[in-house]
Amino acid sequence: MAITIKDIARQARVSHSTVSRALRNNATIPPRTAQRIKRLAAKMGYVPSAVARSLKTSQSQALGVVVTNIADPFLSEVVRGIEEVVLEAGYSLFLAASNRDAEREKTLLHALAERRVDGAIICSSQVSEEHLRDLEKFGVPMVLVNNQIAGDFAHGIRHDDEWGGSEVTRHLLDLGHRRIAYLGNQEGGRAGADRQRGCESELRVAGLTLNADWIICGPNGRPSGGLVGAQQFLNLNPRPTALFCYNDMMALGVLQGLKQAGLRVPTDCSVAGFDDVFVAEYADPPLTTLAQPKYQLGRDAAELMLDLLKTGITDWPRVKSMRGQLRVRASTAPPPE
Repeated sequence: MAITIKDIARQARVSHSTVSRALRNNATIPPRTAQRIKRLAAKMGYVPSAVARSLKTSQSQALGVVVTNIADPFLSEVVRGIEEVVLEAGYSLFLAASNRDAEREKTLLHALAERRVDGAIICSSQVSEEHLRDLEKFGVPMVLVNNQIAGDFAHGIRHDDEWGGSEVTRHLLDLGHRRIAYLGNQEGGRAGADRQRGCESELRVAGLTLNADWIICGPNGRPSGGLVGAQQFLNLNPRPTALFCYNDMMALGVLQGLKQAGLRVPTDCSVAGFDDVFVAEYADPPLTTLAQPKYQLGRDAAELMLDLLKTGITDWPRVKSMRGQLRVRASTAPPPE
């Protein structure tokens, strides 16, 4: 049975209000008395009730985090950044996965609101603007990380994916590639559109176009989606000399698919990814990619959430855009002669 403040008060022979004030470091309690009560509470195994505290303060000291996939190595780094900030601030986290299902995401957000979390951080949201505005009626502040719905209508932190797509394409152009293909992700949302747009704009600057036949698409952003994309790429004639992939996970599938077909990367074809997940540098060959500041995205999202909770100002959207850094590795090289 859980130890209560009344149990401690009985043992200490003081009132339960004295115990309560001592445990909250109230200055009206003499230091020696407070120390004696705290030692006794620790000895008895007393654990403060978060529920009772939330009833008094109208705050649960808990935040909800919704991700698309708990196993995603990109999102795990984002969550690590969120966790470090909020735990240091005294909050706990509820983590849930939507599995890229907009209806499931809405259900999860409703459940978090019912559990009276103080705020929700949503990573790669699939929910429409209309439904997010409905959820705001619960009075739970929300911060979006890399929102996949077009438009900046809510508080959020996002990576400048169009700029990133341009950076990767410029690198391939600088190597001498003129036939560059783009492998998109059917589930890529805003990020996929922005990365492709960046690729196209950089090609235009070089006086080139992204040939419609060279825009291919995989069914998902996982290695299996990259394998499908690799097959489409292999069927192109003439075949491009470089392939820019929506993300690193798809690029890993592409590397496997090209290897199975007898092509050598980068001797026969260069391959570039996006995100710089931890496995990218251990690929064969190590993958050239645009490194998103994953950990910092999480930290900034958490700090924005804490600021919203502190100030109570949620009326207008605050959106911060960040830029990563190109990581050049062995998967890209000048095109074959």
